[in-house]
Amino acid sequence: MFKHTLRIFHVAGLLLAFALSAASAEPVKIVAFGDSLVAGYGLDAGKAFPEQLQGALDAQGIDAVVENAGVSGDTTSGGLARLDWSTPADTDIVILELGANDALRGISPDITRAKLDQMLASLKARGIDVILAGMLAPPNMGPDYAEAFNPIYPELAAKHGVTLYPFFLDGVTTVPGMTLEDGMHPNDAGVAEMVKRFLPVLVQAIEARKGA
Repeated sequence: MFKHTLRIFHVAGLLLAFALSAASAEPVKIVAFGDSLVAGYGLDAGKAFPEQLQGALDAQGIDAVVENAGVSGDTTSGGLARLDWSTPADTDIVILELGANDALRGISPDITRAKLDQMLASLKARGIDVILAGMLAPPNMGPDYAEAFNPIYPELAAKHGVTLYPFFLDGVTTVPGMTLEDGMHPNDAGVAEMVKRFLPVLVQAIEARKGA
């Protein structure tokens, strides 16, 4: 009887180990959730940020899948409304990039903060890791607007304990040859530069997720 019980526990242990191994073998599922900066406004197919990010991960042999959940023109209010159906249940990491259109439209920073706060709380409650992509107010909005808008991202990242990427357009904004003719959206080279700078942060998040 004792030996029979041991065999049962042994088989159960093997099954559990197999299940854990199978789970760990699944690719890390990443959703890039944002506006036109994610969607790939003005770019050829396959040149958007998520697609170039996927290529960079593949080049390093990292087993991860990046989904493009960018909607051009989206605001934080629009993002909150579509968050649940845009991030499937098996999502591991969300790159949350929203707020640029709020600033361009002069939406109250209090609204932007509240919507991002709700999204971060919702994702955290679902066990999804987040990299919060920061944004800066355009200079033409004035110093008072910037003073209220710019601290939103570091403060919310600290509040929710998520990774902050301080400025999503780092290396692109005001850099010659990195944007489309509108001077705001990155061109192919601009996206490549964004991916190069963002990649180490994402790799660290993937490794932390796999080790959790």
